[in-house]
Amino acid sequence: MPKIKTKSSVKKRFKVTGSGRIKAGRAFTSHMMMNKPKKMKRKARRTGVLCAADARIVLRSWLPYNRKNKNKAAHKKTAANGGN
Repeated sequence: MPKIKTKSSVKKRFKVTGSGRIKAGRAFTSHMMMNKPKKMKRKARRTGVLCAADARIVLRSWLPYNRKNKNKAAHKKTAANGGN
């Protein structure tokens, strides 16, 4: 089976958190900022976490090797606690 390529533009736009969620920059911040309210500009400074539906699209289509397997993570956690 051939390797799947990661989309280069997606590597630059998104980051995967430790828990497997996707962080992305906010939209509508490139130009005409004088027409936008202060609250919108203030909130757009920081990155946001994508909703589950959008994160699934990003991970499935463009970041194939950044997917987290929830069963593996749960298994490692129980093994670290002595199997309890």
